[in-house]
Amino acid sequence: MEEQVGQLWHRLITRAAATNYPQAAVELNEISKTVGVLFRALGGDSGLRVEATTAAAHGARRTWLQRIAGTNQQVELCWRDAEILRLPARIDWFPNKELNRDLYLWLAALAAGKIDHNLAWFELNQELTKNTLFNFPGLKPRYQRLVEALLKLRPNLSRLPTDEAAAEKAIQQALRQPGSVTKLPATKRPVQPVPLWLHPTPPINTNNFVTDDDTTNAKQSSNSETVDDKRRRRGERTKMPDGNKGLLAFRLESMFTRADYTKVDRCTDDEEDIEAAKNALDDMDIVSVARDNKPAKTSLRFDLDLPAPEYDDTPLGEGILLPEWDYKLQQSRPDYCCLQAMLATTAEPVELPANLRRTAQRLRRQFEALIPKRIWHKNQQDGSEIDLDAYLLHVTERHSGRVSTETGLYRDFRGGGRDLACLLLADLSLSTDAWVNNQARVIEIIRDSLFLFAECLNATGDKLAMYGFSSRNRNHVRFHTLKTFEEQYDALVRGRIQAIKPGFYTRMGAAIRHASTLLSQQQVSQPLLLLLTDGKPNDLDRYEGRYGVEDTRMALHEARKLGLQPFCVTIDEKASDYLPYIFGTKSYVVIRNPSELPRELPLLYARLTG
Repeated sequence: MEEQVGQLWHRLITRAAATNYPQAAVELNEISKTVGVLFRALGGDSGLRVEATTAAAHGARRTWLQRIAGTNQQVELCWRDAEILRLPARIDWFPNKELNRDLYLWLAALAAGKIDHNLAWFELNQELTKNTLFNFPGLKPRYQRLVEALLKLRPNLSRLPTDEAAAEKAIQQALRQPGSVTKLPATKRPVQPVPLWLHPTPPINTNNFVTDDDTTNAKQSSNSETVDDKRRRRGERTKMPDGNKGLLAFRLESMFTRADYTKVDRCTDDEEDIEAAKNALDDMDIVSVARDNKPAKTSLRFDLDLPAPEYDDTPLGEGILLPEWDYKLQQSRPDYCCLQAMLATTAEPVELPANLRRTAQRLRRQFEALIPKRIWHKNQQDGSEIDLDAYLLHVTERHSGRVSTETGLYRDFRGGGRDLACLLLADLSLSTDAWVNNQARVIEIIRDSLFLFAECLNATGDKLAMYGFSSRNRNHVRFHTLKTFEEQYDALVRGRIQAIKPGFYTRMGAAIRHASTLLSQQQVSQPLLLLLTDGKPNDLDRYEGRYGVEDTRMALHEARKLGLQPFCVTIDEKASDYLPYIFGTKSYVVIRNPSELPRELPLLYARLTG
């Protein structure tokens, strides 16, 4: 009874203290594509991703109801850095859904402007607003509607202390007439958040580098549940608690004997109720991450801004030295990466796996239809027979006194040529060790795809090379040879395919550059560079986030300058967030059902080269 009354009181006081409008809320995932297009169309950096921001404590004055309910302590505001445009995961500031949607669009337009880091928050946002309205006057009606609606929600000046009232008056004046107020009056506590402006103190951006400890897969119990949380969290790495600092969960007088004591660390004990775990997550300003290698009863999936560990460069080892593009410096770093060619010398020759033979036979029949049929080629300078039509025309023109031009008088019966070559580059990073379903892992799906792909191209006689790649920082990019252009597809090649296994990380730029060099040496009219992957570029060092994306994009640009046709096949469900920027809108495809990849890959090749 006591618990029920407490829950009822909590719902009542929370509802009374609420200032948002959940019935009119707009989610970022509903409008992210539109926001991204608008941001780039208005001059924003095309390389920035659109993601949810981090909720942070604002410290401004709260009403007594909010203090009792413990609400309105955090706020999600817009900001951007060199890699990401961060917007609230959900906007429900206004009672009108259209206004909440307009706020997303306005923030995208505001963030597209040039940010002067020498200006203070108050002056900067006025300058951005003024410039945005001047450059894009069509946004003025939308901005005026937002300002009018926001002013109704701002604090009443008569109920504020003198210093806070002066600051609030200045903010309201700056919203009505951007640029009209030069300085924000000082206050003892922070002012109320302004959702129409950028974040006053955005968190320091630290890329999500991966440490060696993170390469170990976290264990999860068989009955665990997973909840996706689109909000981004501030995070820190910490050591696992020793269990001696937990909360005492019982009264001392209830402990009668030593046998009644059970060691339970209440700091880290898993919540069996997933809703309770999610509520605990919502109450955290900073999420501490530790590893204890124990099965988890509850799994919450969310994004963290984790600080990067220190990374020291080491001398380059032996191998092939390759450049890398640094987008911040806008220049290429020569001999920055070391690529090491690898060959599975211990691989045993094998036959095609039995479970693939029927599918391979059907696909081979389909691909044999792509082989050009033998036809008569007329008007040839040389051939197996005289072309009677051309000969009669030639004789007729001579008898009529016309000047006969030199024409081909022969015909030849031969087949047409498929003047093309394909280099398949497969991602063999550690992420391919993940399970697609209860029967197969990603690496096994990739292995089957390579088998069937080679079987099909062997039927057409097209030139084919296959390589796999992974990396462990810029000094160790592994490039596995599965089949070269000069080799025949045989049992030994199948043995190399059978021997592939998950490696480390995904330094795409170096692998693409070396693959482009190999493919460009083939004298064909249609060279196809096919990339098979399950995720975005990443590595241990700075090759994370936008740095890796920009280097991969530049490597593909260099490949196109060599006359190659790059195309990406991925099973990453989030690929649409970054692949259009890297490959272009028509140079990639997402396989929604990864188990269909072995069958879909050869058919995709047929469409690309048909």
